[in-house]
Amino acid sequence: MPATVIDGKALAAATKAEAAEKVKALKAQGINPCLAVILVGENPASQVYVRGKINDCAQCGIESRSINLPADTTQDALLAEVKKLADDSAVHGILVQLPLPAQIDEKAVIDAIPPEKDVDGFSPVNVGRMQIGEPCYLPCTPAGCIRMIESTGTKIDGKNAVVIGRSNIVGKPAALLLLAKNATVTVCHSHTANLKEICANADILVAAVGRAGFVTGDMVKPGAAVIDVGMNRNAEGKLCGDVDTEEVAKVAGYISPVPGGVGPMTIAMLLSNTVEAYERRLQKISQ
Repeated sequence: MPATVIDGKALAAATKAEAAEKVKALKAQGINPCLAVILVGENPASQVYVRGKINDCAQCGIESRSINLPADTTQDALLAEVKKLADDSAVHGILVQLPLPAQIDEKAVIDAIPPEKDVDGFSPVNVGRMQIGEPCYLPCTPAGCIRMIESTGTKIDGKNAVVIGRSNIVGKPAALLLLAKNATVTVCHSHTANLKEICANADILVAAVGRAGFVTGDMVKPGAAVIDVGMNRNAEGKLCGDVDTEEVAKVAGYISPVPGGVGPMTIAMLLSNTVEAYERRLQKISQ
């Protein structure tokens, strides 16, 4: 029996609907939630991502500000823009679209975003809080992965979970979130021995390696939940993930598609984080 496809678009729509209901209720208290997005340069993919985020904000009733800076913007100029938004009480979330031009230190920019407005969940403070289990903004893609797994009815508690990839944006935080749900977690990478055998024992497999078709059917345990975080182009130029979907679907119990899986959920979780930032702002005012 082929795997059940996890419909990321439908799940994202439901998540955005939840956010919209919260925004509607909270607006009655007099503050409009606002997400500011900074785009440096004219990277076509980044422009598409930013437009998508702005459109989704509008659908949820979240105000958005789009700040477009030229590709030759200096680091000091970008940091000055971030500071303006950090000091603006009407802005609840700040997102700087990555990647940034070579002359800008991404870490310095991320560090400049106040933790309470870091709705991407990338700042060292939020990462540290996630590590020790304190309240924080969760990184959007890993949080979306968890929600997708749970939407299948798969119980994470006590399961063997394998994450392929150890990036700061997806691999490491995905492993931490699975661990927080009481999974037994293995993180695999380019130096891992016996990768195929390790993956084949996973009840939950998250592929975030950045290589088209890397995960094949013989690497998957029958009935496993497989989440494909990859965003690649195959030899024909077609968008595809890290998973050989056709082969893996013959073995897995659940599988997320590319496109239409993790991508829509990432933006939905960003909107959830922005609403949470808005709620926290209201709580601060009322104290």
